[in-house]
Amino acid sequence: MTAVSIENRDNIALVWVYNPPVNALSHSVRDGLKNAMRAIAEDDTIDAAVIACRGRTFIAGADIREFGAPPKAPHLTEVVQIIEDMEKPITAAIHGTALGGGLEVALSCHYRIALSTAKIGLPEVKLGILPGAGGTQRFPRVAGVENALDAIISGRHIKAKQALSWGALDELVDDDLEAAALAFARTTIKKGVRRTGEMTIDGTTYDQAFFDGFRASIARRTRGYFAPERCIRCVEAAVKLPLKEGLEAERKNFQECFSNSQAKAMQHVFFAERQVSRVPGISKETPRREIKKVGIIGAGTMGGGIAMNFANIGMPVTLLEVQQDALDRGLSVVRKNYERSAAKGKLTAEQVEQRMGLFTGTMEYADLGDCDLIIEAVFETMDIKKKVFTALDEVAKPDAILASNTSYLDIDAIAAVTNRPSDVLGLHFFSPANVMRLLEIVRADKTADDVLATCVDLARKIGKVGVVSGVCHGFIGNRMLSQYAREMSLSVIEGAMPHEVDKAMYDFGMAMGPMTVSDMAGLDIGYLNRKGMDRADYETRATDWIDRVVEMDRKGLKTGAGIYDYDEGSRTPKPSDTVMAVIEEESAKLGIERTPKTADEIVERGMLALINEGAKILGEGIAIRASDIDIVYLNGYGFPPYRGGPMHYADQMGLKAVYEKICAYGEKFGERWWQPAPLLKELAEKGQSFADYDKKQGA
Repeated sequence: MTAVSIENRDNIALVWVYNPPVNALSHSVRDGLKNAMRAIAEDDTIDAAVIACRGRTFIAGADIREFGAPPKAPHLTEVVQIIEDMEKPITAAIHGTALGGGLEVALSCHYRIALSTAKIGLPEVKLGILPGAGGTQRFPRVAGVENALDAIISGRHIKAKQALSWGALDELVDDDLEAAALAFARTTIKKGVRRTGEMTIDGTTYDQAFFDGFRASIARRTRGYFAPERCIRCVEAAVKLPLKEGLEAERKNFQECFSNSQAKAMQHVFFAERQVSRVPGISKETPRREIKKVGIIGAGTMGGGIAMNFANIGMPVTLLEVQQDALDRGLSVVRKNYERSAAKGKLTAEQVEQRMGLFTGTMEYADLGDCDLIIEAVFETMDIKKKVFTALDEVAKPDAILASNTSYLDIDAIAAVTNRPSDVLGLHFFSPANVMRLLEIVRADKTADDVLATCVDLARKIGKVGVVSGVCHGFIGNRMLSQYAREMSLSVIEGAMPHEVDKAMYDFGMAMGPMTVSDMAGLDIGYLNRKGMDRADYETRATDWIDRVVEMDRKGLKTGAGIYDYDEGSRTPKPSDTVMAVIEEESAKLGIERTPKTADEIVERGMLALINEGAKILGEGIAIRASDIDIVYLNGYGFPPYRGGPMHYADQMGLKAVYEKICAYGEKFGERWWQPAPLLKELAEKGQSFADYDKKQGA
């Protein structure tokens, strides 16, 4: 079957697009649409036309297989202009999703009809670019300026009912779209063409003050991103200019986005997220275990949050605690979380009760006997974890999957206390577990393939980005974080103020600075962890000043004081004279002459520490691919998407330059913490990148 075909239905041309799986705008589709319009224009027996798609969706966007390839005519800009210039009315019949270029095709049609279940959107901003085939010019004309800005800046999917209210769609139907579209097309014969590009917008309503106000309203959300501002400029052009000149402005801004490094970074993220669930040795043929009921051990903040993920998809959850008051408290927190969502209009009161009805509380391990998956979320202590898994081994049914939510501990050691190590793995959720997208799926030495495959699929079902990791202390994310945190703390003891370190990393694009993150997490967690370690095993210069702060009962935000001071009831950090005195005393004790640090120095030091440890993790086979490491940091640690993740950022710097800088740090600070990763050295010497390594591994 050709990508585009035409049927003549009683003088109405039904133009079928068929390019499975999502009818992407490949060259064959673009060329087919161009030829179809020419044929319709020349056929005197055709009075109007409908563009529709076979399969499960309307045109869902560009063909990702053509990303990075030289553009091949006809370009989409040419095709949509040909459609709009037609003298016979053209109707788009939309089902599934009309996204990106697919929506731009629909906008170039003179009318649009859709199934009520359809969605439309212009998600290009998520790839660091903007709609480049008239989307920024035509959408404001049909949907209104405010709605267009909302859609284009967010990149979100818009439900058909809302799109109809905006004017982006002309009619909705509940079924038989083909028949409805043909009937609708007949009504357009008398109406004639209605070209979107000929519509005008009242510029007096949308003056400079309007656009300046909009910029201010999204400033926090779009901090650091390049494309959103260019999107706004294009919509401004749609208000002020005729279509032809507006399209020229759109093309100019598109090229600026396309040539910016953020586009490459965000497209890297797009592909990395799709690659992350592909695990060597796991295929569609690998058996899966059926998960119908889940048990959670621990009803604290983490356990309750984990449980919500399963209740959200309609799965019953048994929540176990050792004391009734702790269980009641945990269930109460879950209810409050749901009620908070209901207050924001995200859930109905009925949905809150439905989800709470899926919870069963217990203090008896035996009540977990019918669960298909049991996740332990208790204190981060190996002895406690082993006791829990010993108990689970006795009560869990033979094919149940047993998972630990540990952040650091050895899954192999935990699995070893059971008689079923093949059923055990790590499922490391990130706090708050009902919100954060990242899930580290830790494959232990004896974890069965069907157990891993089941959990990789399950991550997707509960809305998580599941990244497979091998076993090591801290897995992928926290193992790297410890190196980053050390260098940030050393920057402070050597001369930077805590707020200077935070500002440097925040301005780089991190969601929060490292000192603020430490205060929010609780300084006592790391303190207690270090008390169980030999001082020779960590960099005491980086932590002794923090330990002194904790010993002053400054444990962070929860106690109203940590590295920073906090006004009562406030989460806003304020520099602390008390803490600065401690820092200066510790610097003097160590014989360090404090010297100011530039933001660039701070950022470089933090990034190189992350990259080097990431290279070690990759070389050891803990991570499957470099892009998986990027996904971990983007979804779990607030790394800016527009920089693509630490490993992509390293590729952008050039691994030769990265390696040389790390070697220079080793000479300056000693090789204990700055020993270059063997893989980094190898790739640098070969002039290769982490992306090259991923390709070579076939990962």
